[in-house]
Amino acid sequence: MGKYMSVIIGGIIALLGILGIARWWGAFLMVLKGSVPAMLIFAGIIAVIAGVSEIKDELASKKEEKK
Repeated sequence: MGKYMSVIIGGIIALLGILGIARWWGAFLMVLKGSVPAMLIFAGIIAVIAGVSEIKDELASKKEEKK
Protein backbone atom coordinates (compact mmCIF):
# COMPACT_ATOMS: atom_id res chain seq x y z
CA MET A 1 0.00 0.00 0.00
CA GLY A 2 2.92 2.36 0.68
CA LYS A 3 4.17 2.20 -2.92
CA TYR A 4 0.81 3.22 -4.32
CA MET A 5 0.45 5.99 -1.78
CA SER A 6 3.82 7.45 -2.72
CA VAL A 7 2.85 7.44 -6.42
CA ILE A 8 -0.44 9.19 -5.66
CA ILE A 9 1.19 11.75 -3.38
CA GLY A 10 3.96 12.34 -5.95
CA GLY A 11 1.37 12.95 -8.66
CA ILE A 12 -0.52 15.41 -6.49
CA ILE A 13 2.67 17.28 -5.61
CA ALA A 14 3.71 17.42 -9.30
CA LEU A 15 0.28 18.77 -10.23
CA LEU A 16 0.51 21.42 -7.50
CA GLY A 17 3.95 22.39 -8.83
CA ILE A 18 2.62 22.79 -12.36
CA LEU A 19 -0.31 24.87 -11.10
CA GLY A 20 2.07 26.99 -9.01
CA ILE A 21 4.33 27.68 -11.98
CA ALA A 22 1.31 28.57 -14.11
CA ARG A 23 -0.08 30.92 -11.46
CA TRP A 24 3.20 32.62 -10.52
CA TRP A 25 4.89 32.54 -13.93
CA GLY A 26 6.47 36.00 -13.54
CA ALA A 27 7.98 35.18 -10.16
CA PHE A 28 9.20 31.83 -11.50
CA LEU A 29 10.97 33.55 -14.39
CA MET A 30 12.56 36.05 -12.03
CA VAL A 31 13.96 33.23 -9.86
CA LEU A 32 15.13 31.39 -12.98
CA LYS A 33 16.86 34.51 -14.31
CA GLY A 34 18.65 34.94 -11.01
CA SER A 35 19.65 31.32 -10.54
CA VAL A 36 20.98 30.49 -14.02
CA PRO A 37 24.04 32.79 -13.81
CA ALA A 38 24.85 31.44 -10.34
CA MET A 39 24.61 27.86 -11.61
CA LEU A 40 26.89 28.73 -14.54
CA ILE A 41 29.46 30.25 -12.18
CA PHE A 42 29.45 27.17 -9.95
CA ALA A 43 29.63 24.81 -12.95
CA GLY A 44 32.58 26.77 -14.32
CA ILE A 45 34.40 26.60 -10.99
CA ILE A 46 33.82 22.85 -10.79
CA ALA A 47 35.10 22.41 -14.36
CA VAL A 48 38.25 24.40 -13.59
CA ILE A 49 38.89 22.37 -10.42
CA ALA A 50 38.39 19.10 -12.33
CA GLY A 51 40.74 20.23 -15.09
CA VAL A 52 43.47 21.29 -12.66
CA SER A 53 43.11 17.99 -10.81
CA GLU A 54 43.43 16.05 -14.07
CA ILE A 55 46.56 17.99 -15.04
CA LYS A 56 48.09 17.31 -11.61
CA ASP A 57 47.32 13.59 -11.93
CA GLU A 58 48.87 13.48 -15.40
CA LEU A 59 52.03 15.23 -14.20
CA ALA A 60 52.29 12.87 -11.22
CA SER A 61 51.94 9.80 -13.46
CA LYS A 62 54.64 11.13 -15.80
CA LYS A 63 56.97 11.59 -12.81
CA GLU A 64 56.25 8.00 -11.74
CA GLU A 65 57.07 6.69 -15.22
CA LYS A 66 60.42 8.48 -15.24
CA LYS A 67 61.48 6.81 -11.97
